[in-house]
Amino acid sequence: MSALPRGWTLASLVTLAALVLGAVVVPAIAPTDPLSIGDVLTMRLLPPGARDAGGYLHPLGTDRFGRDLAVRMMLAARVSLAVGVVGALFAGTLGTAVGLVAGWRGGAADRLLMALADVLLAVPRLVLLLVIAALWTPGTATVIGVLVATGWMGVARLVRAEVLGVRGQPYVDAAAALGVPPTRVMWRHVLPNAIGPAAVATTLGVGNAILLESGLSFLGLGIQPPAPSWGNMIAGGRDLIVVAPWVAIAPGIALVLTVLCCTLLGDALRDRLAGDTTPASYARG
Repeated sequence: MSALPRGWTLASLVTLAALVLGAVVVPAIAPTDPLSIGDVLTMRLLPPGARDAGGYLHPLGTDRFGRDLAVRMMLAARVSLAVGVVGALFAGTLGTAVGLVAGWRGGAADRLLMALADVLLAVPRLVLLLVIAALWTPGTATVIGVLVATGWMGVARLVRAEVLGVRGQPYVDAAAALGVPPTRVMWRHVLPNAIGPAAVATTLGVGNAILLESGLSFLGLGIQPPAPSWGNMIAGGRDLIVVAPWVAIAPGIALVLTVLCCTLLGDALRDRLAGDTTPASYARG
């Protein structure tokens, strides 16, 4: 597969940086509370670029409750990005730990952990997400827990495969022959050379986690109104798609663009690691 053009990677970084900056700054400087209902009679469903009676510009318009859509989208970006990043990082960390232990220990531990991963992988993730989300009170913590519980298996299998390949390298045998404790060999020599696929999978998992969180929120099992999420904003605007399409289209575009940028960055990281064939432990000895 050809390497991703550098311009796409830079554009993805700039887009995500702008989104993070907007998520931090825009809700903080907004003149109105994005969670409270505005003046419905005068501000309901203002089109993009309209100004209200006070002269305040609404670049993306307002929703059915007179709330500024741009501010709510940036507030929702905080939630979606936080859930996506935290969920993917926790899932990647758990998967890395499980794969490392399974590949290094082998035997019964390997069979048990991989059997558990295979069982969970055999269950459709969306079905498992819906079941778990329906059993507990919907919210940010529940969504993150669901993403972690259903996202570590693929990373674990990738890391296990890498560990099985790395543990047979001469520098690992040399370290063991010099009397280095097995735990130090595992953390100092094996893990750094097996972490690459986990890093790529975690980066790609951010976009997937954001998409899954939005899907759960769209179905009413994720972030609950009035707290905004791109998913529940799309759900709240679907019945207005004819009279006020911007209410659903704007968060939909933000969701697609964010997931696309995360995917492009994951592909770029994969290409970068694929081009670096020098094991990290070689340089450290």
